[in-house]
Amino acid sequence: MAEAVDHSIRTGEHLAVQAGTGTGKSLAYLVPSIRHAVAEAETVVVSTATIALQRQLVDRDLPRLSKALKKDLGREPTFAILKGRRNYLCMHRVHNGAPDEPEEDALFDPFAVSKLGREVKRLHQWSSDTETGDRDELVPGVSEQAWRQVSVTARECLGVSKCPIGADCFAERARAEAGKADVVVTNHAMLAIDALEGYQVLPDHDVVVIDEAHDLVDRITSVATEELSGASVSMAARRCGRLIDQDIADRLAEASDGLAMILEDMPSGRLDALPRALAGALAATRDAAHACMSAMGSERKEDPDGATARKLALALLEEVHDCAVRVLEAFDEEHDVVWVSGDFNQKAPSLRVAPLGVGGLLRERLFAKRTTVLTSATLTLGGAFDTMARQWGLPPAEKVRKIEGAATDKDIDGPKWSGLDVGSPFQHGTSGILYVARHLPQPGRDGLPPEYLDEIEGLVNAAGGRALGLFSSTRAAKAATEALRDKLEYPILCQGDDATGLLVKKFAEDERTCLFGTLSLWQGVDVPGPSLQLVIMDRIPFPRPDDPLASARQKAVSSRGGNGFLTVAATHAALLLAQGAGRLLRSMSDKGVVAILDPRLATARYGGFLRASLPPFWTTYDPEVVRGALKRLDEAQTP
Repeated sequence: MAEAVDHSIRTGEHLAVQAGTGTGKSLAYLVPSIRHAVAEAETVVVSTATIALQRQLVDRDLPRLSKALKKDLGREPTFAILKGRRNYLCMHRVHNGAPDEPEEDALFDPFAVSKLGREVKRLHQWSSDTETGDRDELVPGVSEQAWRQVSVTARECLGVSKCPIGADCFAERARAEAGKADVVVTNHAMLAIDALEGYQVLPDHDVVVIDEAHDLVDRITSVATEELSGASVSMAARRCGRLIDQDIADRLAEASDGLAMILEDMPSGRLDALPRALAGALAATRDAAHACMSAMGSERKEDPDGATARKLALALLEEVHDCAVRVLEAFDEEHDVVWVSGDFNQKAPSLRVAPLGVGGLLRERLFAKRTTVLTSATLTLGGAFDTMARQWGLPPAEKVRKIEGAATDKDIDGPKWSGLDVGSPFQHGTSGILYVARHLPQPGRDGLPPEYLDEIEGLVNAAGGRALGLFSSTRAAKAATEALRDKLEYPILCQGDDATGLLVKKFAEDERTCLFGTLSLWQGVDVPGPSLQLVIMDRIPFPRPDDPLASARQKAVSSRGGNGFLTVAATHAALLLAQGAGRLLRSMSDKGVVAILDPRLATARYGGFLRASLPPFWTTYDPEVVRGALKRLDEAQTP
């Protein structure tokens, strides 16, 4: 892998590398990257999806490598971590306070007000002690509402030259450190903003390494998604109300009321056409926001407080205006998906707009400009790189087997790339069993069937606890927990009972404990050893049929003659299945079972594609065989 990364850097040919847990892939891409950065005096950017991997790179891998490579390189390589501005304390806001705009909940809840006050007071005290202002270094953390009182977005920032505390700005200091470093570690969101938003937030770089690349498309999509609601328009009107003629601000307030009323009457879900009433409300919102921005006038010399108020108002006005314009244009250009989002947890519905695909953006603004290495433990879905490559906007690889029925976008005439699967140090065939419960009924929409609960009970009893249950919904995880807590002699932790990190820690420390949960556990759990010898998945994790983005993407593929279900839904499921199965073997001595209760993995036509995405475990459909294997494993661990 190190040689392949080096070749990619030297030739400019992009590289996708699948490297299993335990291969040392971070060292394999860091060594050639550091050598290139030092030799060419160029910065290399490494992007990750999770904070945990950022911490591993900055706290463990890079310090060790810098010392180890110092002699060969002639100097000690340098590195830095860089996050979005919202992740750092804004000292100007700490000293001057946030705009006086209490959340609606806080107005009626004295406890919420006092809790918020305590958290903000703690943040003010911490601001005197911290050297970085980095939110992730504050343990325990605070609520998002409290953090908003002491931070600003890039749009809200006054700028280093105008801010009275600009010289001591934590975000600017982090950017300055990153500008001098050989290797800069950041996240996919920052990479997206730098590549897509049109303004530079990362240092100049000619090579980018994207670790956890299986998450790239979702993170890029998230950054490119915008939201508009009556509440956000109303807040924009309030912020500018004190700065411009009241009549002009009132127009925007009236537009917010109209938008809110229309959204209240609309059902949740994707919009295939723009209703006339909504189009009128959006046009009114767009025009009123533009009038407010015009009334604010051009920049002028103001005291810092006045400049702050103006900047905050303009930031919200621009977001409201730009989102309204984007939704109005979405139905003509068909590059975006629009939907009404609302559920019983939300106070009011909102309008959301997201790109139908991000492959074109990535091809044009990332791959066309710098050499890119993409790596993860799960990139060959269905046994090939093409599925992920198509999502990234790369052309099909001639050397890679095509997946029958999946769209391949043959018209893509993109940059050169190659794929490499370096395998895994684990002997999957002798260390793990894939058990598919072919005898069970197909999962229904009304929660977990009783047969599934009986199957989970039998498997957990055979394993002596030690089980990670990965469920397709919070409701299913809670239902399984409630049904089995009284039946099993082993403790069951359920996601939501406590902070997820603390639950995982308890699960790892007590070998007999089980942990049941949903999506974040499918990708975020690293528990080597005897505490985890059974991974249970209740069903194939297809996206919900009413998921606006997935359904729109399926429809678009089908309209081009491809298999929308296989290209979108099955690919989504394959990725999550592979990630979930990857929780089992985390060290060379680990052994265990991945149990998938959904019989469609064995019986459906798409089952072969999904199974080809999983590690090559020994497979069985016999419940007696798998329970016997789990009992033997349990007995081997019991003194």
